[in-house]
Amino acid sequence: MLECDEVMLTVRITAAERALLRRLAQSHRSDVSEVMADGLLDVLPMLHRQADAYRLLAALAPPAPCAQTVWLPAALADLLVLAAARVAQLTGVRLGSASAILGAAVRLWLCQDPTRLEANLSVMHAGRKTLAAA
Repeated sequence: MLECDEVMLTVRITAAERALLRRLAQSHRSDVSEVMADGLLDVLPMLHRQADAYRLLAALAPPAPCAQTVWLPAALADLLVLAAARVAQLTGVRLGSASAILGAAVRLWLCQDPTRLEANLSVMHAGRKTLAAA
């Protein structure tokens, strides 16, 4: 049986959000999938609060015309299922797929100040470089 360390998901985002993801990836010498994974690590812990769960649902409301395919570590993709269950528990709204919660989480993350996004990514990437050097 073939095991896979990564899961491919396609999300719906706006052209501006896609451009921001690409710019963030370029500035940190990584790819969009890695930046999106970092964004999830930043957003998913917030979902234990009801207000943040509703903010995530609000991020689903605006139409998103662009599709972006990403590869996520399987463990992180598994967290999307748990996050969807938590959102359903807090709000009574069930999200249909991992792609839906991924798109909403990324859109919620990207609505932050771009300077803050850059700073958070710098901290995460510096930590990875330190671990890799050890």
